[in-house]
Amino acid sequence: MNRRNIFTILGAVFAAVPVAVKAAAAPVAVKAAAAAGEKKRHRVAIHVDQNDPTVMNLAINNSMNIYEYYQQRGEPVQIEIVANSQGLNMFRDDTSPVKDKIAELRAKIPGTTFSACGNTKGSMEKSEGKPIPILSQARVVPSGAVRLIELQEQHFSYVKP
Repeated sequence: MNRRNIFTILGAVFAAVPVAVKAAAAPVAVKAAAAAGEKKRHRVAIHVDQNDPTVMNLAINNSMNIYEYYQQRGEPVQIEIVANSQGLNMFRDDTSPVKDKIAELRAKIPGTTFSACGNTKGSMEKSEGKPIPILSQARVVPSGAVRLIELQEQHFSYVKP
């Protein structure tokens, strides 16, 4: 056997390794669901931490696009938008630049969850010296960062526009 043949064989072996590793690493539940013909369930956490209407609109548009894509495939999707730090302005009832778009998103995708960081809300209230009103569609969670951790532990995919 010459060097060329050895390298050809080794190349084929190493090319197959990532495929074998990926197949072995796939979760058992996903394999079982695929074998049973069940549709895959998708979960997405979208993180907004900037007081930028462009980023806020992008988060809403991402939610719509993700929902429409999986609807066309007949696959369920669960979406949660989490706002903390300056992104909390997205869910402020008094100043949100995307208030109407949030209402439209909720009307189109009723199951969408909006989580507002309680730590940020408390800090804003302290610095502004007044209560911060949150949109009725959003719920206040103790910590936006902790909420994102919890969602990822529940196998939500993380998206940051």
